[in-house]
Amino acid sequence: MSGITDLETLLREMRPDLRAGEYVYCSVPADAPGWLSLKPLGFFREDEGLTLIVEKTEADKAGLSYGPVMRCITLTVQSALEAVGLTAAVAVALTRHGISANVVAAYHHDHIFVPADDAERALAALAEAAPVLT
Repeated sequence: MSGITDLETLLREMRPDLRAGEYVYCSVPADAPGWLSLKPLGFFREDEGLTLIVEKTEADKAGLSYGPVMRCITLTVQSALEAVGLTAAVAVALTRHGISANVVAAYHHDHIFVPADDAERALAALAEAAPVLT
């Protein structure tokens, strides 16, 4: 699979899509049994343990502690992993509106986790910024 690397094209075609549901980041020990049953949207192994991105309802059922409740915005453009500048451009657009962002680059798309209360504003900020950033 070859994704798009041209920043102007990525920004013009990013088409942000707000995913249903609320997500949280949790940390569990690296050897914790059963964490896959939480159906994580994503996970990352760190020295301190596994960071899981799971639906809030799953974390609540499992009794896991977590930080802020987030929403996920997927940039539906098929970005290449080696593309330069997309994360920075998105961060700048959201920073201008005082919105924090946690970006996860996956094989096909980039996913931006923003505080749940800021999700609609984040969508608007990205839509407003796309033509300006190109």
